[in-house]
Amino acid sequence: METKTPAKKTASKTTASKTAAKTSSKSTAKTPAKKSAAKELKDLFEDSLKDIYWAEKALVKALPTMMKNATDEKLKTSIENHLAETENQVTRLEECFKALGKKAQAKKCDAMQGLLDEAKSIIEETEPGTVRDAGIIAAAQKVEHYEIATYGTLAAFAKVLQEEDCLKYLLETLDEEKKCDELLTKVADTNLNSKAM
Repeated sequence: METKTPAKKTASKTTASKTAAKTSSKSTAKTPAKKSAAKELKDLFEDSLKDIYWAEKALVKALPTMMKNATDEKLKTSIENHLAETENQVTRLEECFKALGKKAQAKKCDAMQGLLDEAKSIIEETEPGTVRDAGIIAAAQKVEHYEIATYGTLAAFAKVLQEEDCLKYLLETLDEEKKCDELLTKVADTNLNSKAM
């Protein structure tokens, strides 16, 4: 019996190795690109601009619902101020398209749609008051973090592509998104999360 136990372990290791090899070969398989796929960084840059343009326009529609459902005055004011900023960010993106000699065009952003759907669910699944306010802040900060990542990447692309006008617009928006995120953290920290307990 003692000699069979190592044999079983060896057999298990062999099976595990084969499974790992199959998984490894599957994960390294290349996904075929669509016919409209970006071939150069400039294509990816323009495609990503369309994505965030859609996202910002969707956010302009969603922020009033968040504001209406918030009860904390500082939170309501923060959302109201960011709505005005977001409208300006849409205009900045239009200027960026213009600087590239392109018509401003939106392409549905699945990531933003998912974040906004989650925000809607949080509102529906919380009682009005501090708990809902805490949920709205959480949802809003997820949106801000997505935007910070997106604008940071777009600014890096614009820099490499030497699109100076776009870079200026993107950095201005990136700064606003970071400040909004910091403000939401302050609102949450000023006893709002403690009250929600």
